[in-house]
This record gives sequence, C-alpha cells and structure tokens, in this order.
Amino acid sequence: MSFLRPLSLLLTALFIPCTALADVTLPRLLTDGAVLQRDKPLNIWGWADEGEKVRVRFAGHEAVTHAANGHWQVTLPAMPAGGPYQLEVSGKNQLQRNNLLLGDVWIAAGQSNMEQPLNRVRYRYPEVLANTEQPRIREFNVPVAYAFKGPLEDYTQGQWKSATPEQIAGFSAVGFFFAQTLLEQTRVPIGIISIPVGGSPAEAWMSEQALAAYPHYLKQLQPFKDDAHVQATIAQDKANSDQWFAQLGAADEGLKHQWASASLSLDGWQPMQVPGFLREQGSDFSLGAVWVRKSIELSAIQADKKATLWLGAIVDGDQVYVNGHLVGQTGYQYPPRIYAIPEGLLKAGANEIRIRITSYSNNPGFVKDKRYALLLSDAATGEETVSLQGQWHYRIAARMEPMKPSTTLHYQPASLFNAKLAPALPMAIKGVIWYQGESNVDRADAQGVHRQPGGQCAEPSCAVSTSEYRYLFADLIRDWRRQFNQGDFPFLFVQLASFLPARDEPTESKWAQLREAQRHTLELPNTAMAVAIDAGEWNDIHPQDKKTVGERLALGALKVAYGKKLIASGPALDSVSAKGNKVVLRFSEVGRGLKVQGGGALKHIALAGPDKRFVWARAQVKKDQIIVWADGIDEPHWVRYAWADNPEGANLYNSAGLPASPFEASIMDTRQ
Repeated sequence: MSFLRPLSLLLTALFIPCTALADVTLPRLLTDGAVLQRDKPLNIWGWADEGEKVRVRFAGHEAVTHAANGHWQVTLPAMPAGGPYQLEVSGKNQLQRNNLLLGDVWIAAGQSNMEQPLNRVRYRYPEVLANTEQPRIREFNVPVAYAFKGPLEDYTQGQWKSATPEQIAGFSAVGFFFAQTLLEQTRVPIGIISIPVGGSPAEAWMSEQALAAYPHYLKQLQPFKDDAHVQATIAQDKANSDQWFAQLGAADEGLKHQWASASLSLDGWQPMQVPGFLREQGSDFSLGAVWVRKSIELSAIQADKKATLWLGAIVDGDQVYVNGHLVGQTGYQYPPRIYAIPEGLLKAGANEIRIRITSYSNNPGFVKDKRYALLLSDAATGEETVSLQGQWHYRIAARMEPMKPSTTLHYQPASLFNAKLAPALPMAIKGVIWYQGESNVDRADAQGVHRQPGGQCAEPSCAVSTSEYRYLFADLIRDWRRQFNQGDFPFLFVQLASFLPARDEPTESKWAQLREAQRHTLELPNTAMAVAIDAGEWNDIHPQDKKTVGERLALGALKVAYGKKLIASGPALDSVSAKGNKVVLRFSEVGRGLKVQGGGALKHIALAGPDKRFVWARAQVKKDQIIVWADGIDEPHWVRYAWADNPEGANLYNSAGLPASPFEASIMDTRQ
C-alpha cells in the first residue's frame, strides 16, 4: 500500500473508451509480443468503421467479419502452445503484430504485494535481474487508471515485455516467480496481465452489477459519475496537499538555515536511538519536519570505496544528505531506503549524514529490525559494513497541523474493475492470481457485518464468519467469472502474510479474521490459497520474500488448473469434534503426515469455553489429527490456531513443508 500523496492528485483526466475510427484498430493487449491463450477458442477484436470488412489471419487460420456499432470480433479455433506467430488484420488499412506466442494467460491483480516489482526486491534476488533470460515469460503491465461511468474498452498504456535483464525490473515479483515455476513445470509460454494497484480495496475491483448487493458501496460510487465532481475533488485535494507542503517548507528552520550542509554544533540537538521512533523516546513531536544527523569517521581507503547507504524504512518521507549533497529521497514509508553515494563524495575523516524527515502520520522515526549501515565495497577487499545504528541527534524544524483528508479516486468502488480489468474481458485466459486484503482489514470485525441479501451465501458455514470480506471476496470471484464468461476458471489467492508485533497471549485480531474469510473462500470451486504467514515481516506490510509466495501460488495452479496430483497446500482443517474436555482436529492435505516444524510443542493453539476467552492449549499431533486440551477449559466450545496479526513461530506443517492456514472453528454442535 502506498501512503504517498494520493495518486489521485497526479491523475488529471479520466481514461475514455475507444470509439470507432476510420482505420481498423486493435486493442493494446494485441500488440507485438503478446501471449494468447492456448487450447481455447481465440478471440481477436478491435474497432473499425460501421460495416467495414475485416480480415484476420493468424497461425494458419483466417476469418472475416464486418464491423457493427464500431466494433468487430472474430473467434478462431483453439490451438496448441507454440509460436512465435504473426497476426495480420486488414480492412481499409493493414495491421501486423509480430512475435506472438500461444501459451497460458494469467491475470495478476490485487494491491501492492502483487504490484511490488522485482526492482524493489533486487537485493534479495540479485541474480534474477542480472541473469534471467526467459523470453517465453512475458508481462503486460497496466499503469494506474480509474473509471466511474462504466467499463472501458481498451487500455491507454501498456505493452508486452519479456523476462530478460533489459525488461524484467518492472515485472511483478510474485507474478514472475509464479510464471517461472509454471514454465519449468509445463514448458509452455506464460503471459501475465499485471493490473494490481497499491492500497486498493476489494470493492474497487467489482463491477457495478455486483455492487448492487452492497448498497453502501454503490452509494459511495454515485457522486464520482459526475465529471465535475471528480475534477473538483482532484483540484481540492491538490490544493490542500500543495498548501500543506508549502507551509511546511516555509516554516522549516532546517531549510531556512541550510542544515543539510551548514557547519553545525550539537547545541539544540537532542539524542535519539536509531532504529526507533521519536515519540517512544520521549519527544512530543508528531507532524511536520524533523532533522536527524550522524557523523561517521572513515579512513582514506574506506572513503575511496563504492558506497551505498542502507537506511531501513523511515516514517514518513525523507531527504538524505551526505556531506551536504542530496543522495536520495522517498516520499512515504514503505520503500526500502537504499541510496548509492556518488563517487568522490565521501572523504577521509568525519562524514556527515543528515536527514530531513517529513511526518504526516503522527509517528516519525526509523522502523526497527531493518538494516541501517553504510556498505563499502571494492573488487579487491570485498564488502565492509559501517553500522549506522546507535545514537543520532535530532532537532524539530517545524510543527504542523494534520493534512486535510484526501480522496484516492482509484480506491472508489468499481473504479478499477472498469479501468483495469474490463479491457481484458474479451481475452481468453487460464486463470487469475490475486494478492489483496490489507486494505479491507479494518472492516474485518463483526461491527458493520454485511449479511447477504437474496441468499448469495446460503451455506451454514457462512454464519461462522463475521467478516464482510467473507462475502465481498466470494462475490468478487463470482463477478469476474461471470464477466469473463469462461466458466469457473481457476482463481488462486494469497492469504495475508504475518504483520505487526507478535503477542505473547491469545488475542483478537482483524488480520486473523480476514485470513479466516480468505480460508472460507476455498468453498468456491476451482480456488486455491497460498498460505504466507511464514513469509511475512512484522515491521513491513510489503515483505521481501516474494519467491515463496509465487511458488506456492504455482503449486495451487498446478493442481487446480493443470490437474497435477500433488500436495499443493498446507494442512487443511476438515473436521472438529469434542471428546469430554478434549478437541479432535482432523486434516486433509497432510502428505505423509502432520509435522511440527522444528520439533517441540505445537505453538499458537488455543481453546475457549462458551465465554470465548481463549487460553493457550496443549496438543498431541498424530498422522492426520491433533488432540487439543487446556487446563481450566472443561467444556471447550472454540478452537483457534495461529490467530493473531503476526503468529510468529506458528509451526504446523505437512510433510511437503507447507504451513497450515490459521483458523477458528466452533465445537458447539459436535460434542460427543
């Protein structure tokens, strides 16, 4: 999720649908390098003058049609994987598209953890960016767009790129590792249509038709159908943001007196520990600008080396100066601060690092458990690390009132369905991969729960979940399948990773509630879930381990989409029963049996009586079952596993090394 000034301030015009043109045209998805879906009837479509004759030739097949209402479409027979092929379309003009492949096409959607590009994880996977030569993995990346008046017909930007060192940096990291695994296993080209948007809620990805079951979201959408309202919103938000930052700049004592480069004593500067946050270290500063500084001593040999600053993550924005020169800046918390220092800037002796921090979310400082160091390297001596942890000094430069709330246009209901999904609906696809939910966590509890009208979720198990997302996400999947009109195609999704500090005692958790909603979505046909609680980071909503996530999604695809017989997920809770004061949990997907990772006792298992006050329990793990009991719980009614924002150390796995999903289950109706 991105908390930089909302992108809506940067978008100044709505994207508009294509209209009939004098020339025959094709959609952007059908450009050079496209991957088209094998083994399904193949749609080729576009626009032309009314009644214009259009001829299409592709892979030895030919079809002719006439444009009606400015549109034309032909359907070619299903074809096996192969290529490269040439697509020729002729009418009053002639079009040619080259280097097209037939393979499997997957839509990658959701929010920032699906969007996060390989470039953002390049230090974790340096060999991927430098050495990947897989031209049969291709991605079509769609920039941020929004639309409120209905589905758009085409994208205004985007092109197909191949997984080569020259083009791979912008690929979705999850999407790439997913595609890489599939290519290894299937040997057919993989195309990813990448449409995620950081921070986007699920309702933004649903059609207006589907939102009819959610009147509060449908009501929220209506004002944005008025162009004047949209333009006024953009203008007002931009004015508010510009005013706040202008006032901050004018008030900032550090800018006035050139704290970035001036020779400064420590008078008026207070000590602080890095990493850490100012407020937890006794400061009352929350909003505005604060400067922090540190001096480090380097030898002449050290100063002559290639240097990179690692500054973890900073809340919120930063401008980093070394010896008076700006070396990097970032506008919001989440991107890693990794700044290359220009050659010749460091010197023997004292070197000054000064950082201007802009705080607009009330908690300025340096995120803990991140890397804070100056990395020095050369070919002869290798790498040397100069720690930047420890004592720094800070000085408040300006205090501000809170920034006025803004409206992110592409977070509004239906906005992303219309602009980012709808133009792909004519494409034949293999399926969807989805990583989203963080932006819906705050609506995961029982307050404001949406009970479906019309029996859309009639199964008795629906009563178990108190999460709006339980219904919203299932309806999103139904909506997309209905819109694509390609049956119940595979829909694979990532369960939210661990996040936030771990707790020692059982507790309530909105993150756990949303994970439970995701788990129940597996009741829909042709779905699979990649559990990621062991691939998260407590201090980062964007964990770096995207390879584990992509590979687990691929396991689900191999089973659901490709019919492979394999263990594709961790242990799945099948049944719950009670025997006296003990609870028996039975699991499927165990392989050769359940496993307590690392040995020892099963962690994060809890029981509750009718009061639903959970206590840690003990457990006996057998081949495909767990027997659970707890002192003081004579009549257990509820059982939970890994029920926390961050169930650190959760250790229930199967023999394939895949983790069990967190869960909550009721025992009230199963007592023996």
